[in-house]
Amino acid sequence: MAACICSRSGFPAFRRSSFPCHGKVFSPSVHLVPRFTVPQCSTVIRESSSGQSQHSEKYCLDLVRVRDYEGFICSLLMPVALRRSSIALRAFNVELAQVKDAVSQKTIGLMRMQFWKNAVEDIFRDEPPHQPVTAELWRAVKKHSLTKRWLLRIIKEREKDLDDRAYRSLPELESYSENTQSSLLYLLLESLGVKDVHADHAASHIGKAQGIVTCLRATPYHSRRRRVYLPMDICMLHGVSQEDFIRGSREQKVRDMVFDIASQAHVHLHHARSFSKNVPLNASPAFLQTVALEDYLERVRRVDFDVFHPSLQKRNPLLPLQLYIKSWKRTY
Repeated sequence: MAACICSRSGFPAFRRSSFPCHGKVFSPSVHLVPRFTVPQCSTVIRESSSGQSQHSEKYCLDLVRVRDYEGFICSLLMPVALRRSSIALRAFNVELAQVKDAVSQKTIGLMRMQFWKNAVEDIFRDEPPHQPVTAELWRAVKKHSLTKRWLLRIIKEREKDLDDRAYRSLPELESYSENTQSSLLYLLLESLGVKDVHADHAASHIGKAQGIVTCLRATPYHSRRRRVYLPMDICMLHGVSQEDFIRGSREQKVRDMVFDIASQAHVHLHHARSFSKNVPLNASPAFLQTVALEDYLERVRRVDFDVFHPSLQKRNPLLPLQLYIKSWKRTY
């Protein structure tokens, strides 16, 4: 294996210093009974349905705001008519992502994944389960004719991830990212009405970059719970053990390993942006996540790839502004 992942992927290696990067009750008196019209049954049903719809929308909004803040901001910057659908898709993704941490036994996790498989099938039969996220997802599917394959692909990949083990190699992490994060981007492109091969290529690379960055960002959280998911082939390349991460080591060999992994995420961002001249302008809202990815890669570079540095655990207060500017420019 080559010493630098960037070189291995065909992208020239670069030095660290140049790393670019949610009344009254009336008595039945003949004199006091007010005159009123009893609403028709259809009116009552519509009002009830409207109330349930508002509850489902608020539930998804709150879920994404708490669990996927960057995705929440990106959704708010989508065209007005598409924001609700974007929130629904991200809420669906969050529900699946948190299954692994929410269950203590794999069997229970598999049962939850089976619920979501059945739910997607029911949604495409116009029989969504009475659950806020499935209700909003059904609405998005009907409005934009979303592809069932992408939804099921996310579920199946998250289901395989319940094995709770480290990725054997960086390509395995990239494959997982493609099947989850990229699939979500394909659905967002569909909601925007974009059918373009260049946009699909960009989405593929952005999804892989996001999966890699997410794995890096979550390392301190997982390490505190004695779990390490970083690719084992890169660990072995640098002589880093899982115990190094569990004890929060900030040794040079750990930083070198993080540098290699972060470099690969940067390579994917570079490839995604190489398609920008051919990607339709109306696809750019789906790719706003690149701003957050580049922000993390730049911040981790500034601390010399110390993934445990306290500054990396803080939210960038300028990120919403940076996202807005990128949205206004209609670029990614």
